[in-house]
Amino acid sequence: MDYTNLAEQLVKKCLKRGADAAEVYIENGRELGLEVRNGDIETAQEASAHGAGFRVFVKGKMAFSHCNDFSQEALDNAIKSAILFARSTTPDENNVLPEDKEMTSVADLYDAKIGQISMDTKIDLARKVENLAMQDSRITRSAGSEFSEHEVEIVLANSHGLVKSYTASVCGLGVTVVAEKGGQKSSGGEYCTRRFFQDLKSADEIATKAAREAFLMLDPRKVKTQKAAVICDPDVARVLLGGILAAVNGERVLQGASFLGQKLDQKIGCELITLIDDGTRPRGLGSRPFDGEGVPTQRRIIVDKGVLKGFMYNTIVGKRAGVKSTGNASRGGFSSLPGIGAHNFYMAAGDIPPEAIIKATTRGLWLKNVTGYGINPVNGHFSGGAEGFWLENGQIAYPVKGLTIASTADAMLNGIDMVADDLDLHRGFTAPTFRIREMQIGGD
Repeated sequence: MDYTNLAEQLVKKCLKRGADAAEVYIENGRELGLEVRNGDIETAQEASAHGAGFRVFVKGKMAFSHCNDFSQEALDNAIKSAILFARSTTPDENNVLPEDKEMTSVADLYDAKIGQISMDTKIDLARKVENLAMQDSRITRSAGSEFSEHEVEIVLANSHGLVKSYTASVCGLGVTVVAEKGGQKSSGGEYCTRRFFQDLKSADEIATKAAREAFLMLDPRKVKTQKAAVICDPDVARVLLGGILAAVNGERVLQGASFLGQKLDQKIGCELITLIDDGTRPRGLGSRPFDGEGVPTQRRIIVDKGVLKGFMYNTIVGKRAGVKSTGNASRGGFSSLPGIGAHNFYMAAGDIPPEAIIKATTRGLWLKNVTGYGINPVNGHFSGGAEGFWLENGQIAYPVKGLTIASTADAMLNGIDMVADDLDLHRGFTAPTFRIREMQIGGD
């Protein structure tokens, strides 16, 4: 089916039925999921799906509907429902659609070879990563391995003559295992996601990390409540990035619900901190030529050497704020309205190896896992459960579990005193290893 032509025709139908302006978002995708446990295939599911979302405007009033049936009757009913809903909503002068017909050139979003690889090869890969993870005698049980893939075509058209499309792919491989000792159980897992099949980490690398994560956390201890350094592993980047990302959401800023709302062009952290959102990086998991409503993506520095340089907006929220969209309209698919979100959001790397940070830490926590929501975007407070390794004199002393850590965004952002060079840009939301000089650590 020619989805580009379909989108254009559906926009015209929306206008003919009474909409002053309209947007059609079409998604056509295929996904595969394989799950293996103890060498046996537990799940093998492949499915194709498509759908269309309709955003219509009638005298400044907006409404949305969607359908996953491309029959003429279903599409007509969805358009009819959207226009009917719009007539009963509240008008807003900011309800507008983007007009920029340009697209950002982004390389390598789609790997056509993923779909050509045989099912047997993919099953064998899932079995292999599980088998390798079970080779260590300290690993006693498998919680399963999996291989997944997803291909999608996105087509977007609106009544300003904007018509855009792109195709993307993603695949993943991972495993989770359990180590036991006495009455103890400790799980460890590793999952790798990439745009291209050839970029996946090897089964051996994934298995080795999963097994290590499991058995290294056996025989954990607790430490006394104290203040000490905390080294954040890349796996816990959300400790810092999650709350910052929520706090630079332009809608939160307008609502007065962001602790960064009044900090634009002000210093919010130390000079070691540069935060970037990049929708243009080749093969990036969050990269795309346009955002969820058709605005070209870009590379933006959100925090530059500790100074807050910008917020994120979609078209409507940007108009309310008196600024242009930053190309950060996010979309969960054809069944959702555009929100605001990042593309590839990361903290810039430093210039020292992570081992140097560990060696330089006389006493502290190497944080490997954290529970909780990270920094509160409204007030900047942070607290969460923590586990990892306790460091003494620059070396791992023993694993620790059942701890809590607490601080504030101000103290954390200004307390970062070392940043490593181990940034993995294959991830869409990430940071290198970094050290916060001091945090409150709750233990015994």
